Amino acid sequence: MKDLKFVLVGCGRIALRHAEQIKKYGTLVAACDIDKSKAEEFSRKFGCKTYPDIDSMLKAEKDIDVASICTPNGLHAEHTIKSLQAGLNVLCEKPMALDVNDCGRMIQEAEKANKRLFIVKQNRFNPPVQKVKKLLDEGLLGKLYSVQLNCFWNRNNDYYLKSDWKGKKSLDGGTLFTQFSHFIDLLYWMIGDIKEIYAFCDNSGHKDIIEIEDNGAVILKFYNGVIGTVNYTVNSYKKNMEGSITIFGEKGTVKIGGQYLNELDYCMIQDYELENMPQGNPPNVYENYVGSMANHDKVYENLLDVLLKGGSIVTNCYEGLKTVEIINRIYHYSQKLS
Repeated sequence: MKDLKFVLVGCGRIALRHAEQIKKYGTLVAACDIDKSKAEEFSRKFGCKTYPDIDSMLKAEKDIDVASICTPNGLHAEHTIKSLQAGLNVLCEKPMALDVNDCGRMIQEAEKANKRLFIVKQNRFNPPVQKVKKLLDEGLLGKLYSVQLNCFWNRNNDYYLKSDWKGKKSLDGGTLFTQFSHFIDLLYWMIGDIKEIYAFCDNSGHKDIIEIEDNGAVILKFYNGVIGTVNYTVNSYKKNMEGSITIFGEKGTVKIGGQYLNELDYCMIQDYELENMPQGNPPNVYENYVGSMANHDKVYENLLDVLLKGGSIVTNCYEGLKTVEIINRIYHYSQKLS
């Protein structure tokens, strides 16, 4: 089997997760970051070449298969497009971009270059998520009535103050992009597309710290008639509290819960008995906060399956676009609280 060669764009915290997987499944040839100290530290840790920017790296490195994009949200489109134009397949961290038009440009460039564009949605691999998705696909819950998504996390002031991009509108985009785009993706993946949206968003606990909202309440109506709510915040006191999806149907009710959608909290389905659930991966742990489940190994396994064995992509670029579209619509229709 061919040993895939990778470059990494961005040497921040999430790039460490990618580099660890790349070393397992391929070869990390080079990485780039405009922060020289980050790039040098990355080189020492992973033994790869480093560059001060993406342009110099793509110009110098020719025999590369995949670029993994781990830069701030607002740079995903630019860096993805440059990588595709250089003839590389691309694995782009969430969110795909901050604007649907940019997502469209990324897809067009992938098609023009005849390359694959993967979007990281690692929560799709959570064991309870996959179990409930299978139950839905098999119709065991019958007609769906409603869905409730709760995202109650903690991001304190230091989380934003120690970053040069988090909380900034142009590079972060909003809490739904940086913290909870995985959750919005699961709503679309499991329930369907959304017809109508109404929302309130506000910055309640981080005034004068960030340019985006830190909490919101959303009402959704799906095309299939399901009514949904999204309640989210990064103001949970001291630590992450909950990440959950509860689905109500005519033949059953299920709740995926825990802090990171990593537990099946409730399952009551007509004529159905739950089998033993496999153990999931632990969450991503960073310096002063905790993120979603660390399923990047599954992301890279799928990438190799697609590129080397002709397998099916788990999260295609069109699904990545839909997540961005839904978040854009929530923000467009949201009402700022005074």
